[in-house]
Amino acid sequence: MNEIQKTEKQGQVLTVAAPVQVGFNFFDPVQFDTMQRVCKLFASSELVPDMYKVTDKNPLEKAMANCMIAIEIAQRIGASPLMVMQNMVPIYGKPSWSSKFLVATVNTCGRFKPLKYRFTEKGMLGMVDYVEYTKVWVNGQNGRGYYKNEATTKQFDGRKMMDIECVAYTSAKGSDEVLESSPVSIRLAIQEGWFTKNGSKWQTMTKQMLMYRAASFWTSAYAPELSMGMRTVEEYQDIMDVDYQEVGAEVEAEKHDNANKVQIGVDLAQGNDKTTATMIDPETGEIKAVHDANAETPKEEAAQAPTPQPQPGF
Repeated sequence: MNEIQKTEKQGQVLTVAAPVQVGFNFFDPVQFDTMQRVCKLFASSELVPDMYKVTDKNPLEKAMANCMIAIEIAQRIGASPLMVMQNMVPIYGKPSWSSKFLVATVNTCGRFKPLKYRFTEKGMLGMVDYVEYTKVWVNGQNGRGYYKNEATTKQFDGRKMMDIECVAYTSAKGSDEVLESSPVSIRLAIQEGWFTKNGSKWQTMTKQMLMYRAASFWTSAYAPELSMGMRTVEEYQDIMDVDYQEVGAEVEAEKHDNANKVQIGVDLAQGNDKTTATMIDPETGEIKAVHDANAETPKEEAAQAPTPQPQPGF
């Protein structure tokens, strides 16, 4: 039952139903059946992204499962299910929010005043040291191995570039206390490797990326329940391929160790000069016999060869 709130206005008592957060119980058969019908409706719509829509590559069961998870997340943060579907992007299987959606969620949650941004020029950058990572293969035991990121220290020439710092700030409604994010600057973006990544938007949309990252920092510090611990799309793009990655699968090790390699054994047949080689196909493992194309055909094979028949007219 909804909680009842009473307020006085001009001498009258008004009874208002307070909003109650709606939850979804996966283990309630009635709720689950209702949710399935709702998910099927979304999965049949043209307005949802492909991962929620029924297509040849996305069957109904998979589309409905994605829709159900998106709706459950929407209920937990009090957002529109359609907005969640359109702004929750999977990056390598990990859900992430678009930065615009994260900012809109903060601005419309009713707890804070709209986010604002303060830019400060910190002087010329100068030469900035940063670390660049390159994947290298490391041989392990028993024929296994793994990839790791090898760090190389480099310098960024920023002598002609102004260092700009951005801070996102606002205050809770009914309070004058200013809540500020950690400062984000171009120098920080270079040192963290965000600015120098291939295809990075930091080089072409610098101020916009500063605001996105500052808003993400602010939300993580003051309202993590709104983002539910998810990073933004821009954050995943910045840190992608930087973390240490280990490959323990035998397939990866075998690809590295045996790629473009064959094992060849030479057997000289007695009585002739022909060389016969055995080759192991690296993909199938099949053993094949390879004969020297330049060697003469053995007498036994020549004897078995069909005798050419005379053609008519000759």
